[in-house]
Amino acid sequence: MASFQPSTINIPDLQQSSNGVQWLAVPAWLSLDWLWHGFSTRKGGVSRAYLPDAIAKDLRGELNLGFTSADTRELVQENRYRFAEAVTGNREAELATVRQVHSAVTTVKREGLSGAPEEADGIMSDRAGVLLAIQTADCIPVLVADPVRKAVAAFHAGWRGTLQGIVERGVARMQAEFGSDPADLIAAIGPGIGPCCYTVGDEVRKEFEGRLPYAAALFPEDAGPGLRLDLIEANRRQLMIAGLNAGAVSVVGGCTGCQPEFFYSHRTSSGHAGRMMSVIGVR
Repeated sequence: MASFQPSTINIPDLQQSSNGVQWLAVPAWLSLDWLWHGFSTRKGGVSRAYLPDAIAKDLRGELNLGFTSADTRELVQENRYRFAEAVTGNREAELATVRQVHSAVTTVKREGLSGAPEEADGIMSDRAGVLLAIQTADCIPVLVADPVRKAVAAFHAGWRGTLQGIVERGVARMQAEFGSDPADLIAAIGPGIGPCCYTVGDEVRKEFEGRLPYAAALFPEDAGPGLRLDLIEANRRQLMIAGLNAGAVSVVGGCTGCQPEFFYSHRTSSGHAGRMMSVIGVR
């Protein structure tokens, strides 16, 4: 068996916007004139709460997109404007978020965005002009688009959500809500913690073995010492089980644990981490 190699950023995926924001895209999706999408990095922004001590004296900021207790709300809001501008060209594009609770619940956005975000870990819509967003700092972001029905979805898949099948159930809901045919769908898995950096206990393996028939493939023995879980592979398999073609699934970015210069990682920072955003929308 070949030795496991952690994933790294593929340079064609990395986009540099005029406002300084660096973000990741699926190159093939950039030609789809009806679709917005992007995965943020920590580069380009005005936050200072999570800057490493070695550069904290510099005037540079970074792109924390989560309203965390350590950061200033006004700075995070400015970062969100900048990221929206990078992806859509409009810094005031509507941004729809959810209050993530590590579930398999998905909400559908068809009306206005007023009110507090709903508790969910997936969000989908066929409404034009809205960016659907989920936040991560190690968990796996998954974006799904239907080029036929012009519908989109974003999922936050931590180990609990993955175990409950959030992506597989989400695709089924796209079928129910929008009439999507899974064979038409395209999907992208964004930056998340890889098995190179993600050790878990035996109780987690037992939970996966009790619910997923392909669990053995999710704990690679060549990823390093200890028990390692591959959530990226788990969600790739869920997409194909849901009916997507293997060639329609892209993996973008790298391991959040291996690349702290690009990504926030809750695990490797002992919980002191900002948040990245993965967004998708119908133009």
